Amino acid sequence: MTNDVLQSLVDNLADRLRRSVVIDDSSFRLLVASRHFGDEDAVRIATVMNREVRTDVVERIVSAGVASWTRPGRVTVDIPGCLPRWCAPIRCRGELLGYLWLIDAGEGLSEPEADLAVDAAERAGIALYEDAHGRAVAHPRHEDALRALVGGSPAAHRRAVDELSADTVLGAPGTGFQVVVVHAVVTRDRAGSGKTTARADCDVALAAAVVDGLRAVPGERLLSVADEGCAWGVLVAPGGPPPGRAEAFARTTAARFAALTGQAAGVAVGVGPVVDRVDAIADGFERAQLAARAAAVLPERDGFVRCEELGPYEVLLRIPREDLKSLARLPVMRALDAEDSRQVLAETLEVYLDNAGDVRRTAEALCVHRATLYHRLRRIESVTGCSLQNGDDRLALHLAVKIRALAGGLHPSPRHRGADTS
Repeated sequence: MTNDVLQSLVDNLADRLRRSVVIDDSSFRLLVASRHFGDEDAVRIATVMNREVRTDVVERIVSAGVASWTRPGRVTVDIPGCLPRWCAPIRCRGELLGYLWLIDAGEGLSEPEADLAVDAAERAGIALYEDAHGRAVAHPRHEDALRALVGGSPAAHRRAVDELSADTVLGAPGTGFQVVVVHAVVTRDRAGSGKTTARADCDVALAAAVVDGLRAVPGERLLSVADEGCAWGVLVAPGGPPPGRAEAFARTTAARFAALTGQAAGVAVGVGPVVDRVDAIADGFERAQLAARAAAVLPERDGFVRCEELGPYEVLLRIPREDLKSLARLPVMRALDAEDSRQVLAETLEVYLDNAGDVRRTAEALCVHRATLYHRLRRIESVTGCSLQNGDDRLALHLAVKIRALAGGLHPSPRHRGADTS
């Protein structure tokens, strides 16, 4: 996966700059190279053909001090057949992971061109960091088993249970498991620059952030899986993870993700129940997914929801997204909007129903006099044709306002990739 990401980065950058681009690892081993644009020299051709950089070239580059660079610069190597290079060190969280190289025969790079190259180096850093650190948490075979555990056919699910139990990868008998699911939510342009964070960049950053979040939780065996727009992990501990561990994971993951994406995106974290059997992890995953969806669409939850806190949303979030959007325009809500474009009546109705029809608590929450509240409630009944003294009418109205709250915050659904269902 990492080489595919890197290849895409160098190909896109090369096409935009009309220059050939290569990325080496921190030991100057060639990782990926773009096609040439007539700017290649003898050293570049030999490097691509042999998949390694000549020793004498490496020695000259090292002597130029590039390993300590934190910003791009120009390197001149006094060797026949080697033109000057423009080099952007590839770093993530301060760790040197490689180098992005452009041949610079003398015309230099304009500021916009340099910005493009630096941006590509930053993205490459995220990919290489995730590859270096993220995959150490769970062996790929265990990742496949975890995917099968929550998204495979019944036969694949049974094989996954047997495999994970036989490897004792999820602990001894008496172990408790808790699934935490994290969705990436793109929030705004990166640092106000007008550039949005690409989906692929978010995916790589999310996987790395979840690994860091899991590692920040002490004393447990941890596994993580990353898919498109979604990453999840299993907290494992005798008797189950203690209180506060999921919150600590969420805080670290959110901070790491913000750092890796330049504040361009946020995370929504859902926490499942503690279960005591490997084959029950799938149920925990399903409820954690619902909680993560709630965290993504309900601003008042601050991006973190436990499944026990879902309330009616545990049912409503099982409704397909497109159906939720359609239901958000139920006739009663359209009538309220037509009567009151500022949505004061809709807010009053939601707070009143959330407080189980308690007039005192509702008036205090809205900071209005009870007489004002009674007036608004009579208007709501008149506009909707519903009676707030009727249980069915109150249920219908409460569902309507909750569905609209969900639909208003819907984002594209992260795709969870299940295992082969054969």
